[in-house]
Amino acid sequence: MPPRPLDRVRRIALALPEAHEAEAWGEPTFRVRNKLFAMFASAGNHHGGGRNAVWCKATRENQGWMVQSAPDRYFVPPYVGPSGWVGVYLDDETDWEELTRLLGDGYRSIAPKRLLAVLDAPPPAPTSAKSKTADTSANTSAANSPRKVSAKRSGATGASVADSKTRKKAAKPKKRTIGARAPKK
Repeated sequence: MPPRPLDRVRRIALALPEAHEAEAWGEPTFRVRNKLFAMFASAGNHHGGGRNAVWCKATRENQGWMVQSAPDRYFVPPYVGPSGWVGVYLDDETDWEELTRLLGDGYRSIAPKRLLAVLDAPPPAPTSAKSKTADTSANTSAANSPRKVSAKRSGATGASVADSKTRKKAAKPKKRTIGARAPKK
């Protein structure tokens, strides 16, 4: 039995860095840093209109092009359609590779730059068993060896961090506003 459409959409969307699922409006939504990039619309809910679908964040230009080129596969979803989102019907004809790209594009449109860098980073090079052993022993010895800490960072003067902050505040001159009036009594 093939996986259900929601399971496939979930697997694709949640594979993106820090993507998470939250239920909203009675349907699963997919987000990054709580910003929506996709929403599942089930056939049994009024959002799906009798067909399973997923709504993906897109630009108005892409939405228009996609809906015009394949109206049997793409549609303008209610509520979010005016913002450029595109609906994709999930049925036997679904191109899952294209849907993966669409979900990725929606994610990229709202994800922070740091997460985009993670997404675009090349995969780590495979290592041999011999180098893994060397890496493990190097990490273990580094973790067990004492770290050198400078006298400035360790507080070698005997003063605590809180004391140094208090001294800094006390040393700052008070700001004066020229031409300020004295408060009324």
